[in-house]
Amino acid sequence: MVTDEPSQTTTLEAPPETSPGAAGGGTVSDASDAAGATAASGASKPAARREEPTAPPPPASSEPPPPAPRRKRWPWVVAAVAAAVVAYLLISSHSRTQANAAAAKAKAAASAPVPVVAAAARVGDIPVYLTGLGSVTALNTAAVKSRVDGQLFRIDFREGQTVKEGQVLAELDPRPFQVQLMQAEGQKAKDEAALQNARVDLNRYEVLMKEDAIPKQQLDTQAATVKQDEAAVQSDQAQVESAKLNLAYCRIAAPIAGRVGLRLVDTGNIVHASDANGIVMINEVQPITVIFTIAADRLPQVLQQMRSGRQLQVDAFDRDLKNRLAGGTLAAVDNQIDQSTGTVRLRAVFPNQEDALFPSQFVNARLLVDTLRNTVLVPTAAIQRSPTATFVYRVKPDQTVETRNVVVLLTEGDLTALRGGLAPGEVVVTDGVDRLRPGMKVAATIAAANGSLPAGPPGAASLFKPAAGPNPQGTAPAPPAAAPAGGHRRGAAR
Repeated sequence: MVTDEPSQTTTLEAPPETSPGAAGGGTVSDASDAAGATAASGASKPAARREEPTAPPPPASSEPPPPAPRRKRWPWVVAAVAAAVVAYLLISSHSRTQANAAAAKAKAAASAPVPVVAAAARVGDIPVYLTGLGSVTALNTAAVKSRVDGQLFRIDFREGQTVKEGQVLAELDPRPFQVQLMQAEGQKAKDEAALQNARVDLNRYEVLMKEDAIPKQQLDTQAATVKQDEAAVQSDQAQVESAKLNLAYCRIAAPIAGRVGLRLVDTGNIVHASDANGIVMINEVQPITVIFTIAADRLPQVLQQMRSGRQLQVDAFDRDLKNRLAGGTLAAVDNQIDQSTGTVRLRAVFPNQEDALFPSQFVNARLLVDTLRNTVLVPTAAIQRSPTATFVYRVKPDQTVETRNVVVLLTEGDLTALRGGLAPGEVVVTDGVDRLRPGMKVAATIAAANGSLPAGPPGAASLFKPAAGPNPQGTAPAPPAAAPAGGHRRGAAR
């Protein structure tokens, strides 16, 4: 039955042929080649198609599709908030625990004894020194010069050598002076011959005068001629001695004993007696002197000791006043006071056998003028000063500290003499005072008499409770506390 409605057909293309060697299809190049071959065959002949009936499309539905299920998020938000609250509580609790522990530690540290170094006041002697800046000066200084003019022939010393008095240092060319000596001796011999002849004539005239053969005037004239010849011979002898002396001056000798400096003239030069510098300088350095100054107000104390016959000791120190260089004695005091500085000059003599002092060297001279006997002595580091008073920290028997006002009599180095305020045997703090307040508890380590810590580990015994066994230093041992690693020590200002 033939109808006018067109039939719906579906065209199916045959799959491309694959080569037998390809498993499950060819490569991209093979597919491209197959597609090209198909297109070429389609161009030559129509491809075989199979028409099949298609199913009708399903009817359209008017109901919308069901919505997708939503995921619930609020449980996660609640869990995160809860976790944050728990973490905050844990952190707060930990911080509070740390703060409590730090407070407890600080409280324990505040209540613990403060480690300090202490020393006991004692009775002893302290020297009284006067210190002044001085300069080392040679005891004697001489410039070696030539006494005659001539050429410097030879130098017989080494620069810096220690020479003796009279030792030959240099020599001039002696030949001109040897010629002068020969001339003087020749003139003397001539005049001696004339004198001899005049004496013979005088003897003849005396015989003739007795016979009344010659006048008296001739005899007197001959006697005067003899005297003239004698004077000429004496003059000639003086010329000879002068020539010998000039010849001796060609050998230049040291006028004093001491150390020679650097030579000022070299060999071969012409030297003159009028030269200002000379050949070399000699300084006498054994012994040697130091000229120093002290305040004029302290001069009566020095003069009183010298009038009593005491030989005052003087020590020479370096510029830092730390190293003692040499020891000597006071030799003289100047006869006037320098009004511009208010000081007076003193001279001290030092043997200087070890050559510790050198001319023109600056030193600090310390003059021992007196010694204070049987005074209360404490280390200088224990003396503290405030705007109103001078005090020390005294360690009481209950191992607490208190302030005690003292009166300082004299400070000399590491020792201070007290006029009052402290009794012998009382213990004062010398190191660690910056951390102390009145009433604080301390753990004191007793220092030796020279200021050093006792031997052995610190803190072996209590300060006021004697340990077992004898104590060779005669002081109480220290409490069980370590010595401070190094605190600020304030000493009394001079």
